[in-house]
Amino acid sequence: MAEHRSMQRAALLDAARTLLSEGGTEALTFPALAERTGLARSSVYEYFRSRAAVVEELCAVDFPVWAAEVAAAMAAAESPQARVEAYVRKQLELVGDRRHRAVVAISASELDAGAREKIRAAHGELVAMIVEALGELGHDRPRLAAMLVQGVVDAAVRRIELGAAEEPGAVADAAVAMVLRGVRG
Repeated sequence: MAEHRSMQRAALLDAARTLLSEGGTEALTFPALAERTGLARSSVYEYFRSRAAVVEELCAVDFPVWAAEVAAAMAAAESPQARVEAYVRKQLELVGDRRHRAVVAISASELDAGAREKIRAAHGELVAMIVEALGELGHDRPRLAAMLVQGVVDAAVRRIELGAAEEPGAVADAAVAMVLRGVRG
């Protein structure tokens, strides 16, 4: 029974990712989740109490995967500068991943305060990954610099998601150049 519930929950999360990445926030409805998974609408409520709960669960499941991918890219880099570049490039590479698109698709304003705080904490853990590298580069306020670097990444993510005139690779190159020139202190 527990295995069946686990499989149903995973199917609901997968359907939610698809709905969010294809149609944005408006597409994530319980009737749509029920249709995608073959469950009765009332059954969806047995797993999640709200759309915000679905998004919170997606973040809890998917964010550690993204963070591990960013950490692995940074670990493979041989210098502090290369670790910062890997941090930026890996996040921008993940923009195309539907797990990322799904969570970005729903605004934090629809989440309750507890869910928003969990997402903020997860982002804080991501930002913390580059503090040491920024310190090694000689930045006198590496935590502040890390937050600003993440701001550049976030702006580049939005640019890529908008389908701007530039290719995603060009956006990534520009973001990396801006970050590396700016973090040298």
